[in-house]
Amino acid sequence: MTKNANSLDQRTFNKLSRLYIIALSTIALSVIISQILIRKHLNDQQSDSTVINVAGRQRMLSQKLTKDLVSLSVEVNLEQRILLKDKIKKTLEIWESSHFALQHGNESLGLPKKNSLKVSKKYKKLNPVFNTINEASKAIMLKIENDPSIRFDAFKTHIEKVKHNEDDFLLMMDDIVNQYDLEADAKVSWLQNLEILLMLLTLLILLGEFLFIFWPTAKTVKATLSELLLAEKRAKKMAFDADELSFAKEKSIKELRALSQAMDETLLFARIRHSGHVIHMGNKFSRLFKFSKFNNDVFFWKVLSIHENEQSAIEALIEKYKKTGWQGEVKATIKNNVDVWLEMAIIPFSLSDEKSELLIIASEITERKTAQLEVNRLTKKSFDEEMSQQKIISSKIIENQEKEQNRIAKDVHDGIGQMLTGLKYNLESIDINNIDKTASKIEHLKALTTDIIKGVRTATFNLTPPELTDHGIVPALSKLTLELAKLTGKNIVFFNKTDFNQRLDSLAEINIYRIVQEAVNNAIKYAESTHIIVSLSHSKHLLSVVIDDNGKGFNPDKVKHVKTGDGGMGMTFMKERIKYIDGRLFLTSEAGKGTRVTLNIPMENN
Repeated sequence: MTKNANSLDQRTFNKLSRLYIIALSTIALSVIISQILIRKHLNDQQSDSTVINVAGRQRMLSQKLTKDLVSLSVEVNLEQRILLKDKIKKTLEIWESSHFALQHGNESLGLPKKNSLKVSKKYKKLNPVFNTINEASKAIMLKIENDPSIRFDAFKTHIEKVKHNEDDFLLMMDDIVNQYDLEADAKVSWLQNLEILLMLLTLLILLGEFLFIFWPTAKTVKATLSELLLAEKRAKKMAFDADELSFAKEKSIKELRALSQAMDETLLFARIRHSGHVIHMGNKFSRLFKFSKFNNDVFFWKVLSIHENEQSAIEALIEKYKKTGWQGEVKATIKNNVDVWLEMAIIPFSLSDEKSELLIIASEITERKTAQLEVNRLTKKSFDEEMSQQKIISSKIIENQEKEQNRIAKDVHDGIGQMLTGLKYNLESIDINNIDKTASKIEHLKALTTDIIKGVRTATFNLTPPELTDHGIVPALSKLTLELAKLTGKNIVFFNKTDFNQRLDSLAEINIYRIVQEAVNNAIKYAESTHIIVSLSHSKHLLSVVIDDNGKGFNPDKVKHVKTGDGGMGMTFMKERIKYIDGRLFLTSEAGKGTRVTLNIPMENN
């Protein structure tokens, strides 16, 4: 048989298959639909019988409930009354649950969730009567449970309600049961009609299949045989053409092999599985990394490097981009410990739907990369030298400033302070018997002298506190807050949260002290603060100092680039000092909500 004949035979077979499938499917579908409809209505009728039984039982339960309630009203024996009460309560629960289940459905009782419109209307009319009987019965049960010996007169009214509404309930329930019965009969009649209709439909389908499927199929088979004979002739010609195509295919395969060999010799080319195992590695790649082609069961990253960290990096790269592809630079190390840089591309390649590989195409850029790294190293070295020089200059400036302040502080404390103190004592020893001439002048000189001493001491304290040199940063900050609180009358508190008591490098301590001093003075002078808290905490590697105030606050962006004026220069000095000791300074403030200054200083450098 020729190719055309086979194609024609396949088309005929497919057509016949489709027709028979359609015919059989139609019959099967009609049978299935018939069974579904019949089963559905049988199930409905099964639930109908349950509904009618439960609805009929409601009549009996309501009569039993009324009878037991009347018996309860005349029962004088306390024990018998309690037993009768429990019996009534159980009857009431069954009666109530069945009533609601008939309206809303109940799977355990086998009751459907929906009623017909007529039944729903009848229940709507019945519900007030049911509620009256139910509420009266529950009221009687409650009274007897509270007082089993209660007199009949206490629930006589409720008994009368039950007796008065019982007849209405029975009549309405009879009407509902009759309606359920009518609807069940209607469903049976409908089911009988449905069965006749389905039988007629099935016969019609069979007639249609004979006229439109089986008869035309017989004609098609006859025509197909004629076409098959014609197709045989065409097949012979196609066989000749196939031989020609086979020759062309052989030629193409030879050309592809020649191209593959050229790529192996000129490019760093490899094929690997998604798992990383090498499938093929080109000659140039093999020579560069001294890879034996007979050892194919090896991971690609183990070929590229002898170092585990580089192998892990290449493995992670392939795992991450094996589905999307990637291109970039990769560092490798060949077996004689020589660094090699590759500009590499990872290309996903699918041979079939079930088999896929990764193509690796790379070029060596070792010389270019080495030159680039050398340029980066020289640039970084120049930058580090410049920063080191800047640190040395800043250190000398700060060191000279501190020396000058120490000298001034010593002069003020040892010279002017002692002299003014002596002046105060001399003034206090003056004879003031001549009150008219000297009293007012002496009192004025006393106040003036006190102010001078206070100012001198403040200036001395602000320059260099002895606590900082002798005891360290914690006592110095404690003394600073205490003295400033006395001098300004503001509530300034120091809180050592983690009981820090270590000594730091002297330059670190003086810079921390100056920054805190500047921050507190800013809060006093500019923020109009009444409460200032200086808190200190530390961990193994970090010392943290936080200055909080309740002042008017400000917008930090407005003073970020200010070099003069209130706050601007002080902020610049604070930043320069914290930078010198390799710390970090954070400023948080908002108008009307106070200010927080945070210093973080690394401990390992101190």
